[in-house]
Amino acid sequence: MTQEKLYVNAKDMAEMLGISVGHAYKLIRKMNEELKEEGFLVIAGKVPRRYFEKRWYGLREGGEGD
Repeated sequence: MTQEKLYVNAKDMAEMLGISVGHAYKLIRKMNEELKEEGFLVIAGKVPRRYFEKRWYGLREGGEGD
């Protein structure tokens, strides 16, 4: 049984978006800043998968786990 990871790290993001790991870290820092401003706790170097999907692709409708 495979379970989707809750967080995306820079390597995952780089592979998904076809960008460098360094650029992925910049995007993660920006998204974590946004989450902090909204009052959420963050983990350095990772971003919640759902937030990444919402922010990058728009809201998933009727997807797995929704």
